[in-house]
Amino acid sequence: MAAASGTLMLIAFFLYLASTIAFAVAVTGKKWRNKQGEMKGNRWGTFGFIFSILAALCSLSYFVLRWVVAGHPPVSNMFEYMTFLGIAMGLAFILIFSLYRNNVIGMFTMPTVMLLIAYASLFPREVAPLIPALQSNWLKIHVITTALGQGILSIGFAAGLVYLIRTLDYSKPGLKTAALEWIMYAITSLVGYIGIGYLFRLFNYEAVFQYINEFDAEAQMTYTLPAIVGPNAGELLTDGRMQPLFHVWADIRSDDLNTVIWSFIAGLVIYVLLRLVLRKRIGHAIQPLLKSVNPEQVDEVSYRAIAIGFPVFALGGLVFAMIWAQIAWTRFWGWDPKEVWALITFLFYAVYLHLRLSNGWHGEKSAWLCVIGFAIIMFNLVFVNLVIAGLHSYA
Repeated sequence: MAAASGTLMLIAFFLYLASTIAFAVAVTGKKWRNKQGEMKGNRWGTFGFIFSILAALCSLSYFVLRWVVAGHPPVSNMFEYMTFLGIAMGLAFILIFSLYRNNVIGMFTMPTVMLLIAYASLFPREVAPLIPALQSNWLKIHVITTALGQGILSIGFAAGLVYLIRTLDYSKPGLKTAALEWIMYAITSLVGYIGIGYLFRLFNYEAVFQYINEFDAEAQMTYTLPAIVGPNAGELLTDGRMQPLFHVWADIRSDDLNTVIWSFIAGLVIYVLLRLVLRKRIGHAIQPLLKSVNPEQVDEVSYRAIAIGFPVFALGGLVFAMIWAQIAWTRFWGWDPKEVWALITFLFYAVYLHLRLSNGWHGEKSAWLCVIGFAIIMFNLVFVNLVIAGLHSYA
């Protein structure tokens, strides 16, 4: 049954790929005329939507089967949580697309879902028993609700990114276009991490270190990428492997920090190659494909996604989280790094809604906030979750 769940997730991945291709053709392909001679969008958007529904069904089947195998909701480690986040984003897209029928959102959302699933697959996939603190029904309520909220908020990011690429004036380079290009580089870094991760996995690369952990005890840590940074007082035990350039202190998970550094290096290589091929900024190269996009509708999509996702995230990430914390650790709040950044995320989106509804922050201002909000979510999931040691560390 475990193998069947993995197969279903693989099928879902390729269905998301098919959906991406269909939406890309729908946005960039030719239009067709009805019998009255009116211009209509091509039918590829419908195919993309159908593929996204089939992918969601396969991914939900994976989720249910893995739940049966594990005996608990499959959201207890980094592989499971990031996979479910991708599933949640796919489900949120189906909801939003049903309302707005916007193909360009699909062209940006479906690849993001694929990247999340591919990123998740680089983490250990073994089904493991839950530690006592996680053996609670509140695991199902808190974590699943949080992931669903983040998935819906991610649609706001996709719509905001589309708006910015569509409307920014690249003929006048400045801070805005530079910031948007930095976002493109961040996306290439995620792609780079996935690529370099699979490359070194293909060669079965491992380097084992003995080090002193945060409890001043000796422990071992295994690297799957060459060590640019090493663990606290680390000693390399594997012959023929790269010695780290420097070491970090015990409260930092050096193996994951090393992975983040490699991601930025690989992303830089990919970004530079793309710039050499395109001979212009990546956002500028994409912009002509979005000429037919209605900026006002995209702006509305981003707002609706956040208006729906914000209360869901607030319930899962704060209210249900505090109830679970009281049961598991006998306190509602403990200033754990993950708790702090969950609060920051909540406050940021609360400010977004206030500025949108009370101060009239529509259009470009709103789009920038959508993109920044998603960056906060990813920082919490990747850097805080992996690099900073805490009670919520999935890695």
